Amino acid sequence: MKYSAILAFVAIIASLGAALFFMLKSQTEDESRGRKMARALALRVGISIVLFVSILAAWKLGYIQPSGIVAGQ
Repeated sequence: MKYSAILAFVAIIASLGAALFFMLKSQTEDESRGRKMARALALRVGISIVLFVSILAAWKLGYIQPSGIVAGQ
């Protein structure tokens, strides 16, 4: 679980980097550049949602346990 979360965070950062690259790319390919940037940002959102749902499912199934501040103290 730990490695898949790290991999997801790396994929999120890579997607943000790709969107930045397409945003700063040459102004000549305006329409295609915008589509590629939007696709990279949509991929980032999708990966983030999948990561959140998988962490929530792992918690509900008991694969991971919360730790830290105890409620009520």
